[in-house]
Amino acid sequence: MKIGFIGLGIMGKPMAGHLKAAGHDIIVPERKSLDAEARAAFAVVADPAAVAAAAEVIILMVPDTPDVEAVLFGAGGVAAGLSKGKLVIDMSSISPTATKEFAAKVNSLGCDYIDAPVSGGEVGAKAASLTIMVGAEPAAFERARPLLEAMGKNITLVGPNGAGQTTKVANQIIVALTIEAVGEALVFASKAGADPVKVRQALMGGLATSRILELHGERMVKRTFNPGFRIALHQKDLNLALQSAKELGVALPNTASTQQLFSASVAAGNGGLDHSGLVKALEAMAAHPVAPDA
Repeated sequence: MKIGFIGLGIMGKPMAGHLKAAGHDIIVPERKSLDAEARAAFAVVADPAAVAAAAEVIILMVPDTPDVEAVLFGAGGVAAGLSKGKLVIDMSSISPTATKEFAAKVNSLGCDYIDAPVSGGEVGAKAASLTIMVGAEPAAFERARPLLEAMGKNITLVGPNGAGQTTKVANQIIVALTIEAVGEALVFASKAGADPVKVRQALMGGLATSRILELHGERMVKRTFNPGFRIALHQKDLNLALQSAKELGVALPNTASTQQLFSASVAAGNGGLDHSGLVKALEAMAAHPVAPDA
């Protein structure tokens, strides 16, 4: 198929590469940030409108709700290049409410719309093992499934448009609060004089074990905070959670406190670190690092 892919970032570039490897032609918009590798692998056209005009399916993987809106409906946006029967797949993590509005606008043009945010970070993107949470009509989902299977492993149709984004927000709540809990535990143990490496090893054998303790706990003790998923993006996702909770009249007290720790991290200049770097905010409050920085 001819697939438009907009958003060749840390995760988008390997995702587009998997689609290319599966035999599809990939079309991307011109950006100064496109490197020689991307220009050699993908067809480059003027803007998102040209991408949509040339492609059968258009995939978005951009940072935030305003970015998706601009790519879809701004000047030279995807909507200007759509024609009846095309498929738009938004794999960004954005507002569930806005997603429903975007889907209605795209549907009014005679096209299908799917929200399909992902979990798994850079590692999952490179390994084509992403978890993909889908909001779509069943027929549109089946149309998209072969493409999603080229990028991920655990692919679930949750419900209609917006359900995928709602699920991603729930995922980000769990991940953030678990990172915070692991950080608190390791700061506590280290300041008490225990070896955090051995504490983590012991906890991995009990009920406290988790993928967060395994992967991000290791980052905290080894001080490897190069981003798989940046703090600033997780801060954005928790803002989405709190905004949606306000609309629903739901209290998310621990989400709110963890969002404040992400905000403190960004204010301290750590927004570009991996989200496991949240531990640095806890370390600052304790005046004690889990382990010395390398």
